[in-house]
Amino acid sequence: MQKLTNNQIAWRAAQDIADGAYVNLGIGFPEKVAQFQPPGRQAIFHTENGILNFGESPAPGTEDWDLINAGKRAVTLNAGASFFHHADSFAMVRGGHLDVAILGAYEVAENGDLANWSTGPKGVPAVGGAMDLVHGAKRVAVITDHVTKDGRPKLLQSCTLPLTGVGCVTRVYTSLAVVDVEGGRFVLREKLAGLSFDDLQSVTGATLHVVGDVIDLVVPEV
Repeated sequence: MQKLTNNQIAWRAAQDIADGAYVNLGIGFPEKVAQFQPPGRQAIFHTENGILNFGESPAPGTEDWDLINAGKRAVTLNAGASFFHHADSFAMVRGGHLDVAILGAYEVAENGDLANWSTGPKGVPAVGGAMDLVHGAKRVAVITDHVTKDGRPKLLQSCTLPLTGVGCVTRVYTSLAVVDVEGGRFVLREKLAGLSFDDLQSVTGATLHVVGDVIDLVVPEV
């Protein structure tokens, strides 16, 4: 089955970030979103360890390892960047000052529940700041493959893994589709043009609803 690459999923998510938005990107895959800001737009990126308005990763060999994000990756600073205490950073999150949080996921339920920090009793606990982010940010989006490595759906009627947040996700960008969470159900907004609705439904663990037109999911080669 044809599917988008991680870069293409990140590109699609980046197109919905407004100019000047305050944004937190989850560790790992979600960090790619920062690479694909549309021309003429500039988000202000926040990291839990205390930087606001950091920039691109430095070229290899030029890193300043005193300047890292929450994922321990070296970053640069944009003009006007600021530093602050870890506690102040979480006060920004909990105070509702972030416009968007974009996170990865193990599972997303049709009511917006998110599981993204533990794969169960044998998993390594690593919740980080995600529990604060999903309830502090004004909008929470997820980027993920549509299915697991062994082909099981990630979009489900209800999560089976430990929850990060309840009813917090508003939009999911997957390798096959863009799906909104509305009224406790998944609403299909975009899908790959070569993928039938039935084929998409067959790899989705909850009912996909259609409200209005479903747009072709078109992304560049990035």
